[in-house]
Amino acid sequence: KTPKLQELQLFCKVLFKHFASCVEVDSNTEAVADEGFKLGCISCKRRGEVKATAFVKWSFKASDENKFADLFIYQNGRADIIDSRFSDRLHWNGSKKTDDLQDGSILILNVTFNDSGTYMCTFNRTLKYLNYEHHISDCMSLSVSLVTRGLASILSEVMMYVSIIGLQVWLVIEMIYCYRKISAAGEEALRESASRKSLRILKFPLS
Repeated sequence: KTPKLQELQLFCKVLFKHFASCVEVDSNTEAVADEGFKLGCISCKRRGEVKATAFVKWSFKASDENKFADLFIYQNGRADIIDSRFSDRLHWNGSKKTDDLQDGSILILNVTFNDSGTYMCTFNRTLKYLNYEHHISDCMSLSVSLVTRGLASILSEVMMYVSIIGLQVWLVIEMIYCYRKISAAGEEALRESASRKSLRILKFPLS
């Protein structure tokens, strides 16, 4: 290959990298033990008119580990859990019914303290041009720590539900009160109407 051709190929790769896609992590960093937690990962493909296919791979490195291990792969509409520590606890929560994935989010169920660590989301996308395909791999990582729900948080949630129930009970009582008041007013009107009719009959008896 000539230097000019190599330079042109390098320029094209940089250009493809710049205009093709990017990966952004859209996720919280604190998970609550024994609850569900969403790991969000969005791929923003900048050239929407270009056809493409993509698959997503998640990797995990626990707090006491030095290397990432494959965790989860979603490809061709199929989700595979690779890390046995997460068996039956991972669910795909990203794009569906498309080969060009944009949302690579997953959901962890029943989070434990062993799930603390760094998660890495990798989008592997193939851009399909005329007579040419270009492969791109973008990744982003985030660190997740676990917290326990404090007493104040639990009491706040309980008080919220109590307030909602109390409001509903108050609305029911108000509705019953209004119904009885309207019903009593209607009965009073009927009695007054019957009384007036009786007075007319007494004043003008039938011959």
